Amino acid sequence: MTTWTVLTTTWGPHPSVLVGCAALLAAYREGLRRTGIPVSPTRAAMFAGGVFVLGFSLVSPLDTLGDSFLFSAHMLQHLLLILAAPPLLLGGLPPPLVDRLLDYPVLHRLERVLGNPAITWSAGIGTLWIWHAPVLYDAALQYEGIHIAQHLSFLVTSAMLWWPVIVAPRSHWRLSVPLAILYLFAASMASSILGIILTFAPAGLYPLYLHPAVGISSQAALVLHVIRTDWGLDPASDQQLGGLLMWVPGGLVYLLAVCGILARWYGEPESDLPAVWPVPYAEAGSLGLPAATFGQKGTWDE
Repeated sequence: MTTWTVLTTTWGPHPSVLVGCAALLAAYREGLRRTGIPVSPTRAAMFAGGVFVLGFSLVSPLDTLGDSFLFSAHMLQHLLLILAAPPLLLGGLPPPLVDRLLDYPVLHRLERVLGNPAITWSAGIGTLWIWHAPVLYDAALQYEGIHIAQHLSFLVTSAMLWWPVIVAPRSHWRLSVPLAILYLFAASMASSILGIILTFAPAGLYPLYLHPAVGISSQAALVLHVIRTDWGLDPASDQQLGGLLMWVPGGLVYLLAVCGILARWYGEPESDLPAVWPVPYAEAGSLGLPAATFGQKGTWDE
């Protein structure tokens, strides 16, 4: 067996994943059609790209190799689910569509609670750390139901984490530029620290990757042979590679988002920028602050 054979025979076209991706695209198109909201080619491409990344991460060889052979492949899959798919999907939503969705009372109240940046950051980073605890990570590898729950929780909490950054100007919560930078820098540091721990931890942190060929088919044993001989990945180097992926690319994505915020900040009129952490207009009085000081979105009136 060769590398090419491994990469072309380890796809797993799970029907539930394909149906889910098709449903996302259909819902996006139908939502735009019903509301009559136009969408730019850039936003449409972002949403489609998010769906593609989501589907690719779950049916490509990353899924097969990560489930049975390589921690590093599993880590790359998780990074796609956390750092690529959610921001692309959120970025593909036209602002008027977000406004329309937040007009629904249930969604509006939900966003007022779950959109709090302290909650979104804690949910996204907390989920990342919790699932990399060895006992939970190994359980996800052994039980399909837990594995599905793991992937869904990554998607949901990562979308929450990116929400105040990407959809902030249309949401109840709007971070100032300095706070948005701090928010993302803290996420980058938390991701990097986890990556450092995984990189320098002793081999066998996740025992199921130590001897993956035990009790599996002869074809799987051939795949493992390619991994060990042609790719040169033993359990120790595999774990180190997975940790480095979390440490460097995982942290770098958040820093690139910081650069994007700064670029957008310099390109906007000064009066359009929030000056402080938002205080909802209706709540200004309860804090002992003059309500006239605040705009409807909780930003300082110029």
